[in-house]
Amino acid sequence: MKVLLCDEPGRLRLTERPEPVPAEGEALVRIRRVGICGTDFHIYQGKHPFLQYPRVMGHELSGTIERAPAGSGLVAGQNCYIVPYLSCGHCVACRKGVTNACQNISVLGVHCDGGMAELISVPARNVVPVGDTPLDDAAMIEFLAIGAHGVKRGGIAAEDRVLVVGSGPIGMSAVIFAKARGAHVTVMDLREDRLAFTQDALGADALLRADDEAEAKAGAATAGDFYDCVIDCTGNRAAMQRGFGFVGHGGRYVLVSVVRDDIVFSDPEFHKRETTLFASRNAQPDDFAEVVRQMQAGRVPTRALRTHRGALADGPELFRDWLRPEAGVIKAILEL
Repeated sequence: MKVLLCDEPGRLRLTERPEPVPAEGEALVRIRRVGICGTDFHIYQGKHPFLQYPRVMGHELSGTIERAPAGSGLVAGQNCYIVPYLSCGHCVACRKGVTNACQNISVLGVHCDGGMAELISVPARNVVPVGDTPLDDAAMIEFLAIGAHGVKRGGIAAEDRVLVVGSGPIGMSAVIFAKARGAHVTVMDLREDRLAFTQDALGADALLRADDEAEAKAGAATAGDFYDCVIDCTGNRAAMQRGFGFVGHGGRYVLVSVVRDDIVFSDPEFHKRETTLFASRNAQPDDFAEVVRQMQAGRVPTRALRTHRGALADGPELFRDWLRPEAGVIKAILEL
């Protein structure tokens, strides 16, 4: 089968590998679409801290079931998406049902080879039929689920005043699902084009440029109350630390972003506001289901989000092109 392999940073090549043989309890899926995310670009650029090369990337996956184990409920020929988080099922997190925080988690395309290949074999519990959902849309469910999980972690409700910091794809997902809950959503970033997109295509209620005057402008816009919930999706240490200052008294702060550095904040301010701080890691099954529900309800503008596409065989050239800021990529899809 054909596989797009990242041999080392900056080097992708199309090669051949034997077709996978499903182990007991695994389903064989023919991959049809692969969504490209920031993690894939970081792997390609050599910026991912926990990765060994060579690696087959790809964790935003949709395809068609080729073979499924008896009793799994899966049927050959069904279109599906793949949950890329392979949990152990027996650690303390898994026993609590928090499989997204599994102590032994292995993520397709990161810790083990992923779906930039014609076929993949994964545990049947990680394969979810999508019915009439188009394969293009199904390949976008995973990244949208991350934003949905962050919104859930923040306990966002109708009438909440929410600030989403960072208008990349995950930040956009947080906007979509916060709006779906009836919140008033402000988006903060430095990129004017991304800010405009969140308002024009996603319905953001207000925009805030992340300049030196952002705190003063946020205070003026909220009559000094600031925000019930702040969701950081920047992946930037300085921005994550700055975000504490935008949380209103009694508010919540959700860190969807993760960095290797320590995050430092003012303890007196943290206590004065009785801030609640949440980490948000990956997503859970109900987050994936929420994405599908909102897609079916027409609240996820997948066509607007899906800005670029190309064939798996053209991946080496496409990655170089899509990395350029002027390319304007929001979500790119590789087709097989």
